[in-house]
Amino acid sequence: MHRSRVYALLIDAPEAEAAQAAEFWSAALGVGTRAVPAEPQFVGLDEALPGLVTAVQAVDDAPRFHLDIETDDVPAETGRLMALGATEVSRWLECRILRAPGGHLLCVLPVASPPEVFAAEARTWS
Repeated sequence: MHRSRVYALLIDAPEAEAAQAAEFWSAALGVGTRAVPAEPQFVGLDEALPGLVTAVQAVDDAPRFHLDIETDDVPAETGRLMALGATEVSRWLECRILRAPGGHLLCVLPVASPPEVFAAEARTWS
């Protein structure tokens, strides 16, 4: 048995356009931006979607949106999603990058939110 929840919505933008994309989404959504010094590829969009981390991510690929799912058991959650039809694309640190049916990317990562938030909002899977 494990638990998981949607943790973040990422707006992926080609690296050369990421700063302009962050400015656009900040203005479009009426929220401030926040640099993430430890991870310079991210620009946070504060409270754009209450309860979810929302950020622009500089990528070396095409523009897209993707979800991050946090879990207390990355292998189990990855297996559950693959049984539903996702395929594993790659791994980055402790994260698994999957492609869902329909072509959308999603990342499965260890719990990153405060423990009380995860406990209150995560779904339990058997």
